[in-house]
Amino acid sequence: MEAPPTKRMRVIGFLLLLGVAGFEWVDGAGECGRNSPDSQALKLIPCASAARDGNAVPSGSCCAQLKLLGQNPSCLCAVMLSNTAKSSGVKPEVAITIPKRCSLADRPVGYKCGAYTLP
Repeated sequence: MEAPPTKRMRVIGFLLLLGVAGFEWVDGAGECGRNSPDSQALKLIPCASAARDGNAVPSGSCCAQLKLLGQNPSCLCAVMLSNTAKSSGVKPEVAITIPKRCSLADRPVGYKCGAYTLP
């Protein structure tokens, strides 16, 4: 089954944005250390459908990547609220629920992420 053209264009746009973001390296460390939140978003591509649909079950690879990223809540937050994530159709109010949907026991419950709070 082939993906609809709109979905393919979003994925292509997402990847292009990640490529462009890669040229804007900064020497200082930010929320995600020396990596930009936009470059870290690439690691969460397996979470794309779960970040747009609150009823979608996150994949095992999504949860595994999220567990690694969740060890740094400020980075996880920055990735979920990044321009790359938003331009890819990620809904922050849905994305913020993925750690709970992955049943991550050590998720940062109550962590304030912009206007959202991790459940």
